[in-house]
Amino acid sequence: MTKILFVVSECAPLIKTGGLADVAGALPGALSVFGDEVRTLLPGYRMVMGKLSKTKVVQKFDDLFGGPASVLACMVAGLDLLILDAPHLYDRDGGIYVDATGHDWPDNAERFAALSYVAAMIAADGVAGWQPDIVHGHDWQAGLTPEYMQATGTDVPFVFTVHNIAFHGNVGADRLVALGLDPSRFSADHFEFWGQISALKSGLMGAAKITTVSQTYAHELLTPEFGMGMDGVLRHRNPDLVGIVNGIDEDVWNPATDPNVTPYKTTKGKAANKKALQKVFGLGQSDGPLCVLVSRLSEQKGIDLLIAALPELLHRGGQLALLGSGDPLLEVALLEAAAQNENVSVKIGYDEALSHLMMAGGDAILVPSRFEPCGLTQLYGLRYGTLPLVALTGGLADTVINASPVALSSGVATGLQFHPITAAALGQSFVRLSKLYSDPKTWATMQRNAMKQQVGWDASAAKYHALYASLSSVAA
Repeated sequence: MTKILFVVSECAPLIKTGGLADVAGALPGALSVFGDEVRTLLPGYRMVMGKLSKTKVVQKFDDLFGGPASVLACMVAGLDLLILDAPHLYDRDGGIYVDATGHDWPDNAERFAALSYVAAMIAADGVAGWQPDIVHGHDWQAGLTPEYMQATGTDVPFVFTVHNIAFHGNVGADRLVALGLDPSRFSADHFEFWGQISALKSGLMGAAKITTVSQTYAHELLTPEFGMGMDGVLRHRNPDLVGIVNGIDEDVWNPATDPNVTPYKTTKGKAANKKALQKVFGLGQSDGPLCVLVSRLSEQKGIDLLIAALPELLHRGGQLALLGSGDPLLEVALLEAAAQNENVSVKIGYDEALSHLMMAGGDAILVPSRFEPCGLTQLYGLRYGTLPLVALTGGLADTVINASPVALSSGVATGLQFHPITAAALGQSFVRLSKLYSDPKTWATMQRNAMKQQVGWDASAAKYHALYASLSSVAA
């Protein structure tokens, strides 16, 4: 049995802004099948603290980056959690990363340095009689962990997963003292990045192994186009870089048992959900495919490409039901498109139950991202027989079998991919989508193929288990 400490900034079902939370919530259970024991260290945001019931104080700090703090042990939804209760850092209005105006919290460096520091203390000394064999940090918020671990002299291996390299957690060098970092290690070999402190680079340079969330994204990260300035660092660490595609919680995302939809086991059961979804979004009947999109609204997610290509879908009788929020300009453009066309409906915000109905009722799920480390919505789509139409990048390339002539003739296609990632190419993919939808036999075959795909955590958890075991044996 390997004991692993997860260090994360969000974790479903307690707190979620994106796919990281889903991974943090689902992977521990998948690892338990192999005998691994995961405890998850998570900040005690106000929303988190309000959802806890029985807790036990297992560690205290008189002054943790500006105030007293404690670590609380508890169980939530089968997760063994260690909650960092530090009200001066986490008990506030607004989001977990940004304030009510959408700007980063000015003390984010300290907020997540505290998380990393506590992780290092647990690695060195244990907590409540439990000490990890591996510390597994996720994204820049856990990136300073190996620096603090180095300061304690612990030899516990550190694994670092890059979920999205676009965010670095950079701050000025004037914060060295405030963050309790060793000035002698402020160098290119450790956490210095163009004169700044980089939490992301600290994690990349300090990790025994680096993982990212798909094999294609692992290759993409080595290039200037996708490496976001860290491609040189990753080429340096390339021998220790591993791509392991994410999975989804197949109990939560199961069309046969989902309480948010009319349950179904075969594609014939989707009809009732499509009708319900059209009613919720105020859409009528249409001859073309009902496309759904659940996403953060940003250029990274290709929302501007979708807006430009939308006429190609609508011209062929297609429909769009969209749920998301983000860039105000994109929100306005989408609402305008909805006001001008009866086959477009947009809901700004997020609704978990509605997102399930969209997966069950949609004909196709759109993921036109310019880059996508893994992506989860296309996996939900596969599970529910809602065919993914995706850009050819990252995990989207690894998880969807494009409806090429060969794949169609072989009867293995599960969706559509488009490249280059432009509005014109997306528009042409809408043409292809409409033609496939107009062929009921081919469409049904693709739906059945999609629902047969292995999208759970079993295979990926086995790879993490093997990775942990290899590091534990080396450390031993």
